[in-house]
Amino acid sequence: DVHDIGKNIVGVVLACNNYEVVDLGVMVSSAKILEAAIREKADIIGLSGLITPSLEEMVHVASEMEREGFRIPLLIGGATTSEMHTAVRIAPAYSQPVIHVRDASRATSVVASLLSADQKPGFTRAVSNKYADLRHKHENTRAGVTYVSLKQARKNKFNTDWSTSWPVKPLFTGIKRFTSYSLEEISHFIDWTFFFHAWKISGKYPQIFEDPLKGTEAKKLFNDGQDMLKRIIAENMVQADGVIGFFPARSMNDSVELYDETSGKYTHSFHFLRNQEEKEPGIPNLCLSDFIAPSGSGIPDYMGFFAVTAGLGIEKHAEKFIEENDDYSAIMVKILADRLAEAFAELLHQRVRREFWGYTPDEDLPLDKILSEEYQGIRPAPGYPACPEHSEKRSLFELLSVEETGIDLTENYAMYPAASVCGYYFAHPQSQYFNVGRIGRDQVEDYASRKGLTVPETEKLLAQNLNF
Repeated sequence: DVHDIGKNIVGVVLACNNYEVVDLGVMVSSAKILEAAIREKADIIGLSGLITPSLEEMVHVASEMEREGFRIPLLIGGATTSEMHTAVRIAPAYSQPVIHVRDASRATSVVASLLSADQKPGFTRAVSNKYADLRHKHENTRAGVTYVSLKQARKNKFNTDWSTSWPVKPLFTGIKRFTSYSLEEISHFIDWTFFFHAWKISGKYPQIFEDPLKGTEAKKLFNDGQDMLKRIIAENMVQADGVIGFFPARSMNDSVELYDETSGKYTHSFHFLRNQEEKEPGIPNLCLSDFIAPSGSGIPDYMGFFAVTAGLGIEKHAEKFIEENDDYSAIMVKILADRLAEAFAELLHQRVRREFWGYTPDEDLPLDKILSEEYQGIRPAPGYPACPEHSEKRSLFELLSVEETGIDLTENYAMYPAASVCGYYFAHPQSQYFNVGRIGRDQVEDYASRKGLTVPETEKLLAQNLNF
């Protein structure tokens, strides 16, 4: 998909160990991947994915490799991938070795084992046996979870007394845009813990500096990151643009309908999913629509939306570093652009709470409390556990005219530039993050009906969330 930081790190690690790596870039079709593999006489194909639609694309690539009669191993990596998904969904589609590579540090040993005539048989047999065990475990886990019908889950929805919880009206309704937002101001909201995670160094900032094994390396990386960040800001290497919007809203079962305040007519629909796992008494089956006042309640409520980027212009700087054979700086600048985008989302959310929506105008939290989300309201993003289905981004992009901000949406609903974030604002005091998890056939059919799609189309969108 559009994100290539992890892939670039893998490429550098392999190149440093004398392997020739052919990098095809981002958003590459399966046909081009296989054509290049034949042309280059590749020994191995590697795929990287950031968002869940990429997982289904990986299954497609594996199926095409099988159909075309490929005999080479397939490596799977990226933030959204897992050993379980590789074992359950990708490996069965291809009769040759399919290996999930957890992070860049393991890439060299995996490749070495696959290309060694002595090591390959034992290595691939061990992986095959492990994946068979994972598939068995997956089936048993699914069998051990009790699901309720969508009707039952809706009866057990989150309930609140809307008559005593009148929502706060935003200071404006409609759209507000931000152009060339101050990178200096944004930088103060960076969560450096995830900077280290991007480099595959686990640990929490700043405690990571005290780690006897990682501390020295982490400190050097942090200092390099600080130097590059200063350069990004001083030279305006990236442009940060964004858009937010607030609209009158009513919930209707598991959807939220936006409407025009003057005419009362509905203008846009956003569709969400409800958790269907059987719960203990008193624990609701949540859906994000539960946090918006229901239609017919007579309670005026609102829903917010946002999209931000700190990636405008980043590619030309990364390419310049690559031309100078400085892969480290090319990766560093992209990682920092990602961190700036997330920081921009955090900064705007604070301003939404205090100024633009103003439902907590007196909020005064230190940064550590903000980064640990100890404030009222949530901002879930399509693709995350509470709203795992990515195609709703299309409705959000249309509502806010996000393309005018410089962010494009690919056919598989990835945002480009990759250093971009979009999502929803919920202000309800009890709004919370949760995991939709796996859903039943009845909810798939209901969701298909709400979105105007066929059931097979919907099953493809929700492939990672099906319990059947």
